[in-house]
Amino acid sequence: MTGPKVSDYLLERLRAWDVKMVFGYPGDGINGLLAAWGRAGNQPKFVQARHEEMAAFEAVGYAKFTGRVGVCAATSGPGRAARCCWPCRSCSPAWC
Repeated sequence: MTGPKVSDYLLERLRAWDVKMVFGYPGDGINGLLAAWGRAGNQPKFVQARHEEMAAFEAVGYAKFTGRVGVCAATSGPGRAARCCWPCRSCSPAWC
């Protein structure tokens, strides 16, 4: 039997920070994190976007309209660049 994985601890920390939603785009680089959502009963809730940049946009909109922290996740490579550049340009309250 194996113990908790790093991804389980990451979701545990997000719950401790009272993060309710994470917007993201799945890919090989975060499959372990997506598996952790399955083990955690989808808490915080994972909302799948159609593109990495859209996940960042959704996180920013969520943060601006709810006053809560907006969080987005995406796979490595070009997806990371698309996701991270947009919020930086907008001086957003989202964490990507």
